[in-house]
Amino acid sequence: MLRVLTLISLLSVAAFARNPETGFLNRTLISEGITYRYQVFVPAAWNNHTKWPVILFLHGSGERGDDGLLQTDVGLPHAIRNHAQTLAAIVVIPQCRNNKAWTDPEMEGQAMAALDKSTKEFHGDTDRVYLTGLSMGGYGAWDLAAKYPKRFAALVVICGGIHGPKEESWLNVPIANDPNVADPYLETARRIGRTPVWIFHGADDDTVPVEESRKMVEALKQTNGNYKYTEYPGVQHVSWDKAYAEPDLFPWMLQQNLQH
Repeated sequence: MLRVLTLISLLSVAAFARNPETGFLNRTLISEGITYRYQVFVPAAWNNHTKWPVILFLHGSGERGDDGLLQTDVGLPHAIRNHAQTLAAIVVIPQCRNNKAWTDPEMEGQAMAALDKSTKEFHGDTDRVYLTGLSMGGYGAWDLAAKYPKRFAALVVICGGIHGPKEESWLNVPIANDPNVADPYLETARRIGRTPVWIFHGADDDTVPVEESRKMVEALKQTNGNYKYTEYPGVQHVSWDKAYAEPDLFPWMLQQNLQH
């Protein structure tokens, strides 16, 4: 009987080893003494014998909270759930707290901690780490990319910006409030350097003015940046559904590697 139980136990361990946990997984971390919940998407084909590309996704203001779940309903996670893309990558999905923005230091800290922890846990390839964000997350993406120019192999910003609308000035990227910076768009572009960037925006965006992306495109042009720009005529703020469904987006992203 003991031999049978031992055999069953060994078979169970072997089966678990053959079938690692995949899909959307709940995770937690402690950053600056505070516990944060976040999600990680792990492809069904994942194994620990391969180095996997890693995408950090920053959601918009409507998905803020502390449940660790709401941020998976919109944008890239929503596209994955609907099978809009077949994505062979680890996707790290932190959640910004209520009354905070991704540009707040503590929110950036927990996002980067989730990225580091997930990259280690799921055998991520540090030469193929990508950053994408929409709306408030687009502002956060510009800020993180400028602060960590050698960390991300490519950047995808959807309806983001540098200056928030007047009624939402809390969205401002910190560099926009720096009195020593004459042109925050140009300075952001300089700091990003040659990191490949694909920018998306709806031409009729009624929340984040399309001029925000147009100004970043002009700044990247002036600094000889490596950029692509897609503007959707007639589309308002919810441009992310079209952006994440672009057939060329993820093939383009995943072919980018850090240049050492």
